[in-house]
This record gives sequence, C-alpha cells and structure tokens, in this order.
Amino acid sequence: MTSIRGARSQRINTFNVLILCFVGLGSMSYGYTASIIGTTLGQPSFIKYFELDTRSNGTDLLSTTNGLFQAGGVVGTLLLPIVSDRWGRKWGIAISAILAIISGTVLSGSTHIGEFIAFRFIAGASAFMILAAVPIWMNEVVPVKMRAGLVDIHAVFLVLGYTIQGWVGFGFFFWKGGGQNQWRPPLALQCAWPFFLLCGLFWIPESPRWLIMKDRIDEARIILDRLHSDPNDPDNEYARSEFYQIRKQIAIDKLLDSSWVGMFKKPSYRKRALLAVGTTFFIQCSGVLVINNYGPTLYKNLGFSPVKQLLYPAAWLTLTLGINTMAIPLVDRFPRNKYIAAGILGCMACLIVEAALVANFVPSNNQSALLAAVAMFFLFQIPYGFCLDGTQFAYLGELFPTHLRAKGVSLGVAMISFTNIIWLQAAPTAFITIGWKFYLVFIIPGTIGGIIVWIWFPNTNGLPLEEIAAIFGDEDEVAVYQREVVIDGGQIRDLHQEAKEKQEVYTEDMGVGDGTNRA
Repeated sequence: MTSIRGARSQRINTFNVLILCFVGLGSMSYGYTASIIGTTLGQPSFIKYFELDTRSNGTDLLSTTNGLFQAGGVVGTLLLPIVSDRWGRKWGIAISAILAIISGTVLSGSTHIGEFIAFRFIAGASAFMILAAVPIWMNEVVPVKMRAGLVDIHAVFLVLGYTIQGWVGFGFFFWKGGGQNQWRPPLALQCAWPFFLLCGLFWIPESPRWLIMKDRIDEARIILDRLHSDPNDPDNEYARSEFYQIRKQIAIDKLLDSSWVGMFKKPSYRKRALLAVGTTFFIQCSGVLVINNYGPTLYKNLGFSPVKQLLYPAAWLTLTLGINTMAIPLVDRFPRNKYIAAGILGCMACLIVEAALVANFVPSNNQSALLAAVAMFFLFQIPYGFCLDGTQFAYLGELFPTHLRAKGVSLGVAMISFTNIIWLQAAPTAFITIGWKFYLVFIIPGTIGGIIVWIWFPNTNGLPLEEIAAIFGDEDEVAVYQREVVIDGGQIRDLHQEAKEKQEVYTEDMGVGDGTNRA
C-alpha cells in the first residue's frame, strides 16, 4: 500500500519546468509593455516629437499615458475570465498576446499624442490580462510540492521583460541616427515576446483542471501524467491519485455557483475575494510601479544626468532579475502570509529611509546623501523580489477553487491596475508639489497592511488546491484529502469515501432519521 504522503518528496518534472519557461514569454510581454513607458518618457526625442516640453498640459498628458494604461488593465483583466473559463486558460493567454501585438504596433507608429494615449489603454488591457492569465494556467499545472517556487518563474520572466526594456531604452538613448524617431524601436520591440509566444502556444498543454471542468477527462489524464511524471514513481501513482482527487473535487465544484454575484454572496467566497484584493493592494503600497515607471524622473529629481537617469533604472532591474531568480527555492519554505508580510514591511522600511533622505538633502550638493537615496531604491528590491513579486501570484491562485480561480486571480490583478491609476496619475504632479511627502501615501497604508497580512491572512503553503476550501470553513466542499488517497495493489483506495460510507451505515443501523432506535 502506497500513501500519497510522498508528494513532498516528488521530483520536479523537467517538461513541466520547460513549458513554464516558454509561457514565461507572456510574462515578459507584461514586463516589457508595462515598463517601456518609463524609458520612453526619459527619451528627449519622445518629449520633443509630441511637444510635451512646450504644451501647457504636458505634465497632464504624461500622467495620462500611465493612467489610461492602468485603466485598460482594470477593464481587460475583469473581462479575462469570460475567455479563460469558456474557451480555456491557453486562450486567455493567446487573446492577451494578440492585443499586445496590436497595441505595440500602433504605439510605435503613433504620429499624434491622442493616438498614442488611446492605444496605451489597449496596451494596458493586454499587459494586465496576460499578467493574470499566465499564473492562472501555471497554478493549475504545477505540483503542490513547489507550487509558489514554480509560479515564481512568472515573476522572473516578467522582470526579465523589465530588464530588457531598461537596457534597450538605455542603449537607444545613444542612437543618434534616429532623430525624432529615436523612441520608436524600443516600443516596437514590445511585439516580439507575444509573437514568439503565439508561435509555440499551440503545443503547450491546456490546464488539466479546466479540461476536467469541461468533461474532457481523457485529455486531462494524459496531460497530468506527463506534467507530473516522476522517475522515482514509475507507475505514476502520485499523478494517478492527484487526478482522482481533482476529478472528484471538480464534480463538486461544477455544482457550485461560479458567477461574480455568487463569489460575493457566499461568505467564504467573499472572504477569499477580499483577501485577493487586500493582498495586491497592500503589495502595491510598496510603490514599486511608481519607482519603475518614473525611475528617470526620480533620478532627475535627485539631480543626476540624463544618462544616469536611464542607467540606474536598468541596473535596478538587473538586480531585481537576480533576486527573483534566487527567490525560487525559498518561497515554499515559509508560511505564505508571514513571507508576504515580511516583504511588505521590508519595503516600507526602505521607503521611510528614502523619504527622510529626500526631505533633508534634495535639492543639495551632498553627493553622499544622493547616492544613499539611490542605494535605498536598490535595497528596496531585496524584500520585494524575494517575498512579493512572484509569491503574490501563487497566493492568488491558491485562494480560489477551480470554478472561481480565473475570476479570483483576475480580481486581484485588477486591483493592481486600479490602485496604480491613482498613484501613477498623481505621481508627476505630486513629486513637483509635495515632494518627499508623496512617499507617505505608500508608507502609511503599507505598514498597516503588512501587520494585517501577518496576523489575519491564512497560510496556504503546502496544501493541494483542492483542499484549501477547508481553511475557509468549507470542509463539506472538499471531496477528498490527498492523505486519504492510497494506492493498494495498483488500485486507488479513497479512505475519505470509505469512512463516509461506514458512517452512513452506522447511522442507518442506529435508526437515525426514521423515528426508530435499533440500539
């Protein structure tokens, strides 16, 4: 008799890692698309081409390029479940990639600021759709042993997209042959990653959980066997038991309300939704997108030259890539809530020091203080990269059952967009008018949020997706616990079902419910 408690000793499947890395091209699409505006706004050729340095509303237009991007993210992300639930997790990724190619093409060829701003909305929709679509798929194809670590591949590749755009933007700053069109090639490169993704997406397996939801049982079994095969388990007993658990669970899930209304009517589902938006809101209180998107502006305010205004953000992102990669083996070693809370509070500590340096030494000629302010932005990435960047996407996927996962993850990602509509729209004006005090907008709610996450958010680490309902009080919606599935003589035994049947027999023998007492 083989117990499935051996799941924790299961080896990571090479095929599983390879397909995660390929779908990471979608994550790169987000990273590059979301961050290219930072280097674009730092290009003098872009400012001059659209006359943003002479227009009376130039600052407002700069803010709108970011604000509409985030607004598109909210709309696009909330529409994603229509595609992902109806046509599949892969189609959710594909539609996002197609929109990224269209928006990148138009943005790089824009001849009017209105055209540019309008397609920033489409670019935002595509970027945040794929930001949600990729981890929805990843959470459903990785094994439980190292779920957050493998989903962290999403964060590594999105930061790779950030990093590439940082160095591309820096390199094109020195390209003098482009004249006023110097800013266009970096924007056009936005189309490359989603194009490569679309070319190979046909051969990427669909989520077995989604297939089971659609009664495509045989396809799901074949895919799961391949995804979670293990040389230590030649009979694929773990994959077989996992398939059994998923199939039994989805049989229950299909009977439950999967609508947006249902997600907010049922108390346990509503709690999960609030945890999702709370997680991403508190993490966005770190101000990471403001630092990234307005990196050149921040370094300009610190008094650095145009070259360093582009060099420092590129180096900052390169450091981030290394930290995110090192985080992969660490994420699953700690409770999810404590790990996320530690990351948030670590970011807040860095922002507090940054605010103090800016308040006391900007503007000034104190080079040591200015370099210390730059150093704090780099130190900021240690808690953010290790604890937050990838972990949030694993946590969002874990919070929701299969029939609500697309909606739940999309809701959390939409909160990222919604929060940043306000902050990115306000940032240029705020840095001019209130300076260092703008950091308090992040520090105060972020610190409170870190404490809330530490104390009240649940830990989902190490639990199969099909069992997480129990920690929200929905034990009756858990079909079977994996520890109660055993392989006995090559056959699957469901100890959960056996105990339930024994209880039913005992209840009947006691005469419960028929007005008799056979005792």
